[in-house]
Amino acid sequence: MSAPQLVVHRDKELMAQAAAARLITRIVDAQAARGSASVVLTGGRNGNGLLAALRSAPARDAIDWSRLDLWWGDERFLPDDDPERNVTQAREALLDSVPLDPARVHAMPASDGPFGSDVDAAAAAYAAELAAAAGPEDHGPVPTFDVLMLGVGPDTHVASLFPELPAVRETERTVVGVHGAPKPPPIRISLTLPAIRAAREVWLLAAGEDKAKAAAIALSGAGEVQAPAAGAYGRSRTLWLLDAAAASELPRALYPPATA
Repeated sequence: MSAPQLVVHRDKELMAQAAAARLITRIVDAQAARGSASVVLTGGRNGNGLLAALRSAPARDAIDWSRLDLWWGDERFLPDDDPERNVTQAREALLDSVPLDPARVHAMPASDGPFGSDVDAAAAAYAAELAAAAGPEDHGPVPTFDVLMLGVGPDTHVASLFPELPAVRETERTVVGVHGAPKPPPIRISLTLPAIRAAREVWLLAAGEDKAKAAAIALSGAGEVQAPAAGAYGRSRTLWLLDAAAASELPRALYPPATA
């Protein structure tokens, strides 16, 4: 478990640009060290804002996009190409603009896919895909992701792990079907905390006043069942990327007076 580090930016636009630059560096470094890189994407306004900033970044061409594996932390269990699906939004924000290898873009199954409306079977299939991509060096049922990004919800949820619901209590499976999520749509697929913690680095993104209380709760020592964001951490680094509004209820002792 890595202790959280905080970086606070002036506003959400600067946060997105700085996070995009940081992600480019991590991907390039991983590709130089190991030949390829793996990243877990998140949806929502902050995740999509980062992807849009990455699309506009001049340094994006430093990435060898053909040697990048993309996964998702969660997905709305909706038909393929539904505008509310995280993968659909990611394609619009970035993926359709860069030369990715389609075989290395690992979207979660859709509700009109081979598993139909059986979200639990779809989740099990994604878990099997992760396990097939894991090598002996990963020492577990998922690849050791280089960077896993998570948006933080106002209720402290991450991925589709909501406070007190069964998915956040899962300790064995790496991917689960989520039933009865408190925000629409109620049916989702999500990585579990054990899968999240397999990442080298976990980045938690929070911008806006509506995220301030969630950040304060998660960083105050709350339990992961009550505050799932508190249970999201990486093997070597856990990084909270916030704007000033989202950091407004945190003690200043937790972060430097100014970071960007």
